[in-house]
Amino acid sequence: MRTSLQELLDELDVLLADGATGTNYFEMGLTSGEPPEFWNDLYPERVQSLHQQFVDAGADIILTNTFGCNPSRLALHNAQDRCFELAKRAAELAGEVAANAPRRVVVAGSVGPTGELFEPLGALTHDAAVAMFETEIQGLKAGGADVAWIETMSAAEELRAAAQAAINCDMPYVATCSFDTAGRTMMGMLPEALVGVFASMSVQPSAVGANCGVGASDILVSLLAMTAADAPVNFVSKGNCGVPRFAGTEIVYSGTPALMGEYAELAANAGAKIVGGCCGTSPEHLASMRKHLDAHVAGERPTIETIVVAIGPLANQAPAQDAVPRERRRRSS
Repeated sequence: MRTSLQELLDELDVLLADGATGTNYFEMGLTSGEPPEFWNDLYPERVQSLHQQFVDAGADIILTNTFGCNPSRLALHNAQDRCFELAKRAAELAGEVAANAPRRVVVAGSVGPTGELFEPLGALTHDAAVAMFETEIQGLKAGGADVAWIETMSAAEELRAAAQAAINCDMPYVATCSFDTAGRTMMGMLPEALVGVFASMSVQPSAVGANCGVGASDILVSLLAMTAADAPVNFVSKGNCGVPRFAGTEIVYSGTPALMGEYAELAANAGAKIVGGCCGTSPEHLASMRKHLDAHVAGERPTIETIVVAIGPLANQAPAQDAVPRERRRRSS
């Protein structure tokens, strides 16, 4: 059955968000360079199949197949005019799965970055970015999404533009960054600075946090930095399934279902209100996370040392010669 994010935030201790989109779609036949958003039209049964698998695994929140569904990204495939249409269809597909679920499930509209640089480093202006995000969020809202899920961001300017677009569309929003560059975003933002990005906004986010990145241990350390101030904010941790590595020509992730279960418990103890998986996280991984969260008893706040013992070393402190370059990865929640 359908519900709102706010309702679940008010009633549940920890919410479970879904796992990877892109990496699971590759298992289902997506080819390199093919926009996943086109599947909303071409293969709706595949899109709904993944949503259903995540719901069956225990997800409270499912994200629409719209990570790259803004005019800037779609222009790479001469589909910039299809933004509203594809976003609306994606929300409808997720909504049908949520409506038929035997328990309450939230449909969150995934809103990824434009891929462009803001002035003065690039040509993108605030107003142009807001307009692009508005088109996508209007489509998500028309399709029935409950909340705009702004994710994998790296620049404060882009966060504020996407947030303003959500506010203009009268949509609640969640905002997460990828802290994948020595503990910072690609544009240099530290995790502890994220909450302050929205200080001037007329509507505050429903939750903020981290997603993607370079591994479960690293995202937990980012989460510790964000929650250190004990601010009255809901925090999100939606980490990759371990660390991505090349195995021949294939990308594989080091995380096992058991590891992701341990990660989910540590994230809850570190202050996350919403826990989920990003790149590499399968329904099997998510089912383990559900099991661990259901059995979880609140424990002590973890330290970097306890995280490393339980989950493994920090990838940002390890040799990176065989790590997957950031530009080769795509958000897969």
